[in-house]
This record gives sequence, C-alpha cells and structure tokens, in this order.
Amino acid sequence: MLLIPCPHCGPRNSSEFRYAGEGRGRPDVTTTTRAQWRSYLYERRNVAGEVRESWYHTFGCRRFFTVDRDTVSNAIRPVAAVEGGPRGAENEVVADSVQGSPA
Repeated sequence: MLLIPCPHCGPRNSSEFRYAGEGRGRPDVTTTTRAQWRSYLYERRNVAGEVRESWYHTFGCRRFFTVDRDTVSNAIRPVAAVEGGPRGAENEVVADSVQGSPA
C-alpha cells in the first residue's frame, strides 16, 4: 500500500487519488514549435529517482497538490498545496516526509 500525504486530509491510501502528471511547466503556446508542443504532450522523463508529481484527491478534499516522489523506493517528500489546479500559481510547503511502500 502506498500512503500519499494530502496536505488537507492527511496520509491516505493511494486508491483515493488520481495521478495528474509530472509537475512541469506548460510551454508558451504563442512561441512554441510543433516539435516542442508534441514533446510536452507525449514525452515523459520516466527517471529512476526523484520526480515532482501532481495528484488530485478524488475521494477526499477534491484538491490538487504536488509531491516529490522517489520512483525507486516510493518515498514521498514535501507536499505542496496547489491553488488553481495542477500547474497553478503559488505553492506552499505544508508537510515534511511520509514514506510509502509499493502497492
């Protein structure tokens, strides 16, 4: 079971959440090329190690937040609440470290 720490509801089972993607910025649509846009839409880094991810708490508070998760150990580090969606404005760190184990 993987416990994901929601900044609003506390640690919960991963079955309560929906993965919302890698936490990366959207390219400027007025200046990006077709190749850059295709890369943004379809290519993922898929690294073995720490990645920033956006999650949505579907069966809880219904809010987006970001976590730094190690894809090798599933250790989840600082959680940030996100205003306005997965790629919203200001993030505020609201939790320290929660460890999870593979499901």
